[in-house]
Amino acid sequence: LLAYDPYPNPQVEALGARCVSLPQLLGESQVISLHCPLTADSKHLINAQSLAHMQPGAMLINTGRGGLVDTPALIDALKDGQLGYLGLDVYEEEAQLFFEDRSDLPLQDDVLARLLTFPNVIITAHQAFLTREALGAIAGTTLANIAAWAGGQAQNLVEG
Repeated sequence: LLAYDPYPNPQVEALGARCVSLPQLLGESQVISLHCPLTADSKHLINAQSLAHMQPGAMLINTGRGGLVDTPALIDALKDGQLGYLGLDVYEEEAQLFFEDRSDLPLQDDVLARLLTFPNVIITAHQAFLTREALGAIAGTTLANIAAWAGGQAQNLVEG
């Protein structure tokens, strides 16, 4: 099990993973799963260049954020077989697609429409968070924030 993190964490190796560079992870992995936030440094972490470093036919799964991948580059890699399988639970333009019922409307996103034509692609509507543990953590954080606010304390402050 290989892991990459720009901020190495010793706990990762304690869990049985070996921390490596991103190029090494891409080159040695048959299945790559993204679990990271979207930041200026991680935007399009997976792009034409990183896809070219992957093993031909590798599988990519993104349950992190849609902007971690350059979707047109994914399509090119799927078309030429560099990318063998793709699983997306997030999509860069998902806000316009996944959060209300649009089943009676034509799909207006040509990039997503193209992805849906591949038999080796699975796309879900941002459901990976929907676990008992994740929902419990969300509820716990929300309740802690309410209690902190009621007590006059700032917690998890978002500045903008």
